[in-house]
Amino acid sequence: MNEQIKFIQGNEACVEGALYAGLEFFAGYPITPSTEIAELLSQLLPQKGGKFIQMEDEIASMCAIIGASLTGHKVMTATSGPGFSLKQEAIGYACMAEIPCVIVNVQRGGPSTGNPTHVSQGDVNQARWGTHGDHAIIALTASNHQDVFAITVDAFNLAETYRTPVVLLFDEVVGHMREKLVVPEKGEIAIVDRLRTSVGKGVDYHPYLPREDGRLPMSDFGGDHRYNVTGLFHDMWGFPSNDPKVVKDLLHHLVDKIETNVNIISRYKEHYLEDAEYIMISYGSSARSAIHMARHRREKGEKIGVLELQSLWPFPEAVVREKCAGAKAVIVVEMNMGQVMRQVKACVDRPETVFLANRIDGKLITPTNIKGILRVIQGRGV
Repeated sequence: MNEQIKFIQGNEACVEGALYAGLEFFAGYPITPSTEIAELLSQLLPQKGGKFIQMEDEIASMCAIIGASLTGHKVMTATSGPGFSLKQEAIGYACMAEIPCVIVNVQRGGPSTGNPTHVSQGDVNQARWGTHGDHAIIALTASNHQDVFAITVDAFNLAETYRTPVVLLFDEVVGHMREKLVVPEKGEIAIVDRLRTSVGKGVDYHPYLPREDGRLPMSDFGGDHRYNVTGLFHDMWGFPSNDPKVVKDLLHHLVDKIETNVNIISRYKEHYLEDAEYIMISYGSSARSAIHMARHRREKGEKIGVLELQSLWPFPEAVVREKCAGAKAVIVVEMNMGQVMRQVKACVDRPETVFLANRIDGKLITPTNIKGILRVIQGRGV
């Protein structure tokens, strides 16, 4: 057995997952509470033949990984809320030019510089709508280190499969707490490698012509083929076009390749849902408190369950609707003003039975906080 057992931070678990997935290039700029990711990769990535570079700011970091991805490498950057804001224009460019990359956002309090060393989950909607224009995005999260590792591998696999940026939305508590991680043997988790074109050198290559399965084979920039990359609407050769049909078809492609595969992309975990009368929906470190509370109340005979979301975008509407169909009430547990709660209300059959259990003061929401809100809901006869 070549498994390794480690006792590490969540940020370190993310690094382990990225290296397992084949990360070859990292560019970043230090920012609390994500800095450990850059620090550790500055040591480990060169040892594995990869390249680490500290850029002058977050904008340059995002642009650097875009360039490295185009040359055929698996890439990642890491930041927190203010840096994530600066990356948005380049993230939009990566969406339009269909460039695989992974962006880690270890969330902290905001807006602006906010609460740099304390927890928040306030960047959920920013991950979806931060860059301008109609687009689709994949955003994943996790509540424990084993899942941080696995979901980081998933992020690289999905980035390569759909030729898209993928956002990892962790939070300060997950990033900085320490717990056990079992690093699996190589090959235990499937890895999706870069899909390269079979078109030979000197043959006309269409960088934006999808195969029948929807995937777009890539050619390493600076290699066998010369082709155009632009943030403008473009044709199959990559050249700018304002032809209405080209614009419409490309925009549909960029959105549909993700939104029509929501059932494949969706990641979630069920805890005590079999007979649950009250269902909590949560994610990230908030889910740890929700699961703890559900387990404790189950011991008291209360039928409480948790739907833990690990993919936030595209939002798993069908999953939420199905799992919550028979619940007396749905309680969304999160550390913001209700960003996921609004999504839940929009997709369940009875939005009036959806309630928010939140905390926004920079402290982790506790099982006691959740229980108090649940008692209020039950007291209303729900």
